Amino acid sequence: MAENKIFAGPRVRRIRNGLQLTQTAMAEALGISPSYLNLIERNQRPLTVQLLLKLASVYKVDLDELQGETGSGLAQLREVFADPLLAGELPGDQELIEVTEAAPNASGGIVKLYRAYREQASRLKDLADLLAGQGHMAALSDTRLPIDEVREAFEARPNHFARIEEAMEAFHAALSPGDDLAGALKAWLKKEHGLVVRTLPVHAMPNLRRRFDRHSMRLFISERLSPFDQAREIAMEVASIACHEPIDAELEQFRFATAEARRIGRFELARYAAHAVMMPYQAFLAAAQRAKYDIDVLRSRFQVSFEQAANRLTMLQRPGAAGIPFFLMEIDNAGHRLRRAGALGFPNARFGGACPKLNIHAAFAVPGQILVDRVEMPEGSEFLVVSRTLDGPQAGFQERVRRTALLIGCDVGFAEEVVYGASRMPAVPVGAACRLCERQGCLARAEPPVTRPLGLDEMATGLSVFDFQ
Repeated sequence: MAENKIFAGPRVRRIRNGLQLTQTAMAEALGISPSYLNLIERNQRPLTVQLLLKLASVYKVDLDELQGETGSGLAQLREVFADPLLAGELPGDQELIEVTEAAPNASGGIVKLYRAYREQASRLKDLADLLAGQGHMAALSDTRLPIDEVREAFEARPNHFARIEEAMEAFHAALSPGDDLAGALKAWLKKEHGLVVRTLPVHAMPNLRRRFDRHSMRLFISERLSPFDQAREIAMEVASIACHEPIDAELEQFRFATAEARRIGRFELARYAAHAVMMPYQAFLAAAQRAKYDIDVLRSRFQVSFEQAANRLTMLQRPGAAGIPFFLMEIDNAGHRLRRAGALGFPNARFGGACPKLNIHAAFAVPGQILVDRVEMPEGSEFLVVSRTLDGPQAGFQERVRRTALLIGCDVGFAEEVVYGASRMPAVPVGAACRLCERQGCLARAEPPVTRPLGLDEMATGLSVFDFQ
């Protein structure tokens, strides 16, 4: 029977150092030569079962300590190197395993440093938001990824691009699609550019929504997508061709720093243009006003999804023909922010959108249902907010459905013009974010405010574990 061999040199060295033994002393106790022990510690010789048993009997060593995997240390290092800033540094786990095995204390130090960096970045962002809310420009700099640069640029400005609106409204009028927009767009692509649209099954295109094959002049769309999302993908391709000059002109206004940021920005503008051709401005605005901005009515009228109709409501800010200034945000069930936009820019300073009491978080418990609340901020401003879950691409067997939640809101002063504000309801007290909120006794508080010291008292405990003075 083959002898089981284990390479655990760094762990043997840690045990020896912990006992303050020389290699000669440990080798003598184990009945091996110092040179052989040296080879073991450098992982050039294995630990046999006999040596394992000898270590256990002589030094009372737990065998699991020698045979176990790197465990939590490796998992924590994986978390560090999964950060977008470091994700491309390592091709696999082998180097992480080597670091964890050979230098566990250094590995722990890397993890602590990374977590301190994340905490510091979070605090700096919170302080910047707080100063911005008070009308001060915070000169706080940090390393930004291209996606962060694009998100911040789009969130800070109105979600309305006049050049794109005019171009796509004229294109829609010339196309005259009737009740079959997707069919008309396919016919235009084939007639004008010889481009054929095909829907591919999951096994043929498992990881993509859309792919344009320049050699065969075919546009492939994944069957995972709903009919509404398939139509948007086709409309994005059309917009990239028919509206490239207005898109380039709008993109130039952002002055993004990198080519990757410009590519992401162009994608966002193409999606904007797709919404503009699927829901032409004047027709959509008139329908929205007649329906009192009922999103379900609008999605049926224009044969789009709830998310697409809600998104379009934030774009209605044409001078002289503007709708209600809506804003929206989308998150996943772990609370990650996926999108924020607003007719006047996302109201981050006034609204924030990171309060756990917002109904966007409760929406995951009742998928598909519309939740409506009137919320009140600490300084007294109020908003009408509507939330609902969205299902992502069709999942296959043994795949989890990708579900997100969308919140769309407006100032409560517009409530009478919106179908969701018909009934008067008590306001829910919320805040911009726990770190910026000073509401006392909040049951939902997840973090202490950065503006107050913790008020720990041995004689009295408040409702929150983050009581503050």
